Amino acid sequence: MDSSQPTIQVFGTRGSAVCYSIRDFLHRSDVPFEWIDLTSDEQVRSLAGVEGLNDPRLPICVFPDGTRLERATVRQITEKLGWFRNPCREEYDLAVYGAGPAGLSAAVYGASEGLKTILIERYAVGGQAGSSPKIENYLGFPGGISGAELAERARDQAIYFGTEILIQRESVRGEIVAGKGVGYLEDGTKIIARASICATGVAYRRLGFPNEDRFFGAGVYYGAGASEAMLCGRQHVFLVGGGNSAGQAALHFARYAAGVTLVVREDALNVNMSQYLIDRIDAEPKIEVLLNTEIAAFDGDRILRRITLRNNKTGEERIEETSWLFLCIGGVPQTQWAAQAGVICDSGGYIITGSDLLKNDKPPESWVLDRKPYPMETNLPGVFAAGDVRAGSIKRCASAVGEGAWTVASVHRYLADG
Repeated sequence: MDSSQPTIQVFGTRGSAVCYSIRDFLHRSDVPFEWIDLTSDEQVRSLAGVEGLNDPRLPICVFPDGTRLERATVRQITEKLGWFRNPCREEYDLAVYGAGPAGLSAAVYGASEGLKTILIERYAVGGQAGSSPKIENYLGFPGGISGAELAERARDQAIYFGTEILIQRESVRGEIVAGKGVGYLEDGTKIIARASICATGVAYRRLGFPNEDRFFGAGVYYGAGASEAMLCGRQHVFLVGGGNSAGQAALHFARYAAGVTLVVREDALNVNMSQYLIDRIDAEPKIEVLLNTEIAAFDGDRILRRITLRNNKTGEERIEETSWLFLCIGGVPQTQWAAQAGVICDSGGYIITGSDLLKNDKPPESWVLDRKPYPMETNLPGVFAAGDVRAGSIKRCASAVGEGAWTVASVHRYLADG
């Protein structure tokens, strides 16, 4: 974040999912903010100007121009920042759904090559990569770069070339009408485009415990949680996962927390984690690694207070006191709309594209053209997929960026056909 920019003040209480969503959104969007953690009624009255910890006007956001938002939501913040807008055109050449690395790349390459491009994102620009505290294996950044900064640079680049960006807008349904893709957003907005790219990525996988929703934002967090690192000084943090995102998060939290425990169900870190991260974790005295271990349960009161760890080999369980649990255990593809639209997915819900659709060198029965599907094209002509949502993709930031560019090349071939 650029500390020279004016700062938004956010007044709220720990244990509020809304407060966490605001912190997470501002951090991912690379917007400077100051979190004021309210812990007593007296503090609430003196600092926030409302009655007490249970005052329904919390959280409160105060902007540099003096604007005060009570009962603040992420949607209201995007409106105040001038980021919430409606489409400017009735029809586009290219609609990209999802503003992670693949979607941002597709938007940049599409718009820079003259396509009238719109990019639709349900939450914040950057996708899951936007929550990463540092990406160190991305080409051209030997010192690493935060996911939020990388996403902000890509956003500026896409806008520079003419991409329209809609954020806080979720797509709920898609269909092909008269050879054009029509996407219906949650608020009723309709996006019509000659070609569409699905780059919606994956949603964070959950543990599935009955009380999980109760503690979301109140001790249980999904992803690397970079926005929370500075709030957990002198406390012990637990991270679940054995991939690169978990490794990066562990190293980041070690800079602030009293200690970090990395809970990994595999019997070695090198199953899913890059060696450079393993070497750094081994050299960091604040990080403890528990292999062959999973979370068996957690509980608390207003916030998370304790977790139960289980050794997968011995069955032994132990209880640890903590109010900080971060889950980096992979994701579930965001393809709920796919079956309704007629898009073919694999058994895991990932979208099948290109030559992977062929059986005995023939496309599926639903394919209506004489040619075979282009690379990254789904079984619906003119509808493409890129990034983590695509079956067979490599779950790395650089490969997602490459897929976004590659997909636009196929989009050009498709548009030339028409």
